[in-house]
Amino acid sequence: MPDPILIFELVLRGVAIGALIATAAGVHRGASTLGMRVASALFFASVVAYALNSTPATHNALGPFLPVVHVLSMGGSGLFWMFVVTLFEDRRPDWPLFAPALVLLGVGFFGLSVQPPLRNGIWVAHNLLEVSLAAHVLIVIRRSWRGDLVEARRRMRGPFMAFVTLFTIVLAGFEIAEEGLGVFAWWFRLAGAGALAVFSVAGAAWFLEAREGLFGASLAGEGQHAAPEASDGADRAILDRLETTMSAGEGWRREGLTIGALAEEVGAPEHRLRRLINDRLGHRNFAAFVNARRIEAARRALADPAQALRPVSAIAFDLGFGSLGPFNRAFKEETGETPTQWRRRALAEGAPIPENPR
Repeated sequence: MPDPILIFELVLRGVAIGALIATAAGVHRGASTLGMRVASALFFASVVAYALNSTPATHNALGPFLPVVHVLSMGGSGLFWMFVVTLFEDRRPDWPLFAPALVLLGVGFFGLSVQPPLRNGIWVAHNLLEVSLAAHVLIVIRRSWRGDLVEARRRMRGPFMAFVTLFTIVLAGFEIAEEGLGVFAWWFRLAGAGALAVFSVAGAAWFLEAREGLFGASLAGEGQHAAPEASDGADRAILDRLETTMSAGEGWRREGLTIGALAEEVGAPEHRLRRLINDRLGHRNFAAFVNARRIEAARRALADPAQALRPVSAIAFDLGFGSLGPFNRAFKEETGETPTQWRRRALAEGAPIPENPR
């Protein structure tokens, strides 16, 4: 007679996998960029792999698929981190964003290559790395909250933070107890499957309900700041004042410029300015809106032979960047090259200096 507890566990894991597949399909349809599709596909595949790999009932039946499932499962927290950074900070999933997943894989394979009790210690370290990544996920979600211009994404941040915290505590607790400390109870895997099912179904509800706002394409496209027609005279007046502040006043040069400070200067409620920049100008976060101006100015400076000997860092600071790292990242995301590479090519080719932004 089949074990009813095992059957219930498999049902819960099946519910989780079904919800994950449905969410992955919805995100794929709604995502506006290839990067978002890649990051989300890898993340959801890693959670499905974890659901299959974390119980002997399915682990032993994977056959030739076991190595792939095992790799995705071990690097899952790193892929989740990459998904969150891509989703909430609109980053492209370039190779540096794969680093956490690769580190987890390295630690995991090392753990498989040694014998207990060293193996147990390695797996505890692996789980602690996963917890550390989850903590950094919370930092990522929190730090870009104020500058988020997508209302659906702003509303989602609070529940998402609670979700990440609870999910990490529950699953990491079970894994550390079982794999690291050798403590096991009959209900561990059942409880883990239940938690996975609840979180997967809840995640499906959140993601699919807000799919268009979370993953939809920008209306005007990132990097554009010409104001299209507003819906009414009041919106048009706000956009005109915004354009004056950002162009004639060069408000984008101010280090640490915030959406709140800009709204006060423009004379508009912050929530209304946020909506206009997102809906009318096509930017999904405030940093991208400001950096579009800064990168245009950087391209002009880097292509200017008269500034050929000026350090890149000096240009970055003059344009309002607080440090060189964010400038390099923003510039490469916009142009596909580092500032140094772009300057070398532009000066060698005698590229014309771009016109000033409007």
